[in-house]
Amino acid sequence: MKENILGIDVGGTKCAVIYGNRDGSDLHILDKNKFPTTSLEDTIHNIVASIDNIMRKHTLSKDQIAAVGISCGGPLDSNEGVIMSPPNLQGWDNVPIVKIIEDKYGIKTGLQNDANACALAEWKYGSGRGVRNMVFMTFGTGLGSGLILDGKLYTGANDNAGELGHIRLSNHGPVGYGKSGSFEGFCSGGGITQIAKILLLEKMQMGISVAWCKPEEMELITAQKVAEEAIQGDELALQIFDLSAKALGKGLSIVIDILNPEAIVIGGIYTRCQELMEGRMLEIIKKEALPNSRQVCKVLTSKLGEQIGDYAALSVAANLLNKD
Repeated sequence: MKENILGIDVGGTKCAVIYGNRDGSDLHILDKNKFPTTSLEDTIHNIVASIDNIMRKHTLSKDQIAAVGISCGGPLDSNEGVIMSPPNLQGWDNVPIVKIIEDKYGIKTGLQNDANACALAEWKYGSGRGVRNMVFMTFGTGLGSGLILDGKLYTGANDNAGELGHIRLSNHGPVGYGKSGSFEGFCSGGGITQIAKILLLEKMQMGISVAWCKPEEMELITAQKVAEEAIQGDELALQIFDLSAKALGKGLSIVIDILNPEAIVIGGIYTRCQELMEGRMLEIIKKEALPNSRQVCKVLTSKLGEQIGDYAALSVAANLLNKD
């Protein structure tokens, strides 16, 4: 039976309202409205306007929508449906977003942080289909993660479970999540950029020029640029990705030993740079992780790709239906 659902993806710079339907074990995206994230009042107004537009366009009544799912960066309280002052959403202080939507439409609504929502999406509709224990990791600008344990999303005592980026892998190193040498410091776009700047500075102070980065360009360096050079076979760029891959293997070994998952699904930079990182990562996992746990765990790339944000918001709605 097909069930119509809506997703709301709230980001720091842009938002989207997504219309889809769940048909058994499949999820289909049917329409999407995008708009910039501005002030709280204007953004809520645009969310409501987008829902109204989609419902009007597809001749949907409130009774024909089974659930609404909201994906948003934390911190938040998923039980109470409240967004609690995310750093990338200035002025969004204790916003009862679920109540706002439910009061307006009378449709069952749920809220999850974006990493948890992505974990639900990859578990149900992506690379994690068929497993009961899975870890999802974003590996994007930062390192977010979500946990599927024993066949359900695990969020912890107050929605802070799965903050793998905060694990310290080294006493010194690139900074991520407010901690030097953290998992996020080594395994994120920002972290790879920091590693690149350190190694570039070493070369430049030794009087060694780097063809793809002049001294005055160093502050403009990005992980994407490093990846492009690594793919072309540049030795320094390959060294930068090798350092990140070693840390990824070390961090995943800790996750494997503690959680014993069947699958770890990684998105973002890893999905695009798998060939640069997979070999070294697996080498470290083989060395560090418990053999019995390592042998049952597959490290996979995200299957949902650039659409994962859309699937994530809809998956929060679909997960509400699973609880009925």
